[in-house]
Amino acid sequence: MSTPDLHKLPGITLQDDEPVFSEPWEAQAFSMVIGLYERGMFTWNEWADVLSTVIADDTARNGCKSYYELWLQALELLTKQKSLLSETEISKREKAWQSALEATPHGSPIELSNAN
Repeated sequence: MSTPDLHKLPGITLQDDEPVFSEPWEAQAFSMVIGLYERGMFTWNEWADVLSTVIADDTARNGCKSYYELWLQALELLTKQKSLLSETEISKREKAWQSALEATPHGSPIELSNAN
């Protein structure tokens, strides 16, 4: 599998051909997409097309989401389109993260292992 061409992605900020992240979760979201791509779950063009559509939809609604929020939205959409996870699995994971968030002291990293 070849290295994905990050220049094909609309809106991504690159420095020396490497992505720039503002928060650790952005890097984690990025690495999830790269990992799924490397496992052959989707092509890079499929990813770029879904991300482009999500960004265009957000822009049409006066764009209030950050780039990596849109990245996560695109990942959810592509995951559903490709049937990589069921709605039940996605719902369980969302609830686990919410539980972990609520159990995490302010200022500490949120870890799924903190879920009740």
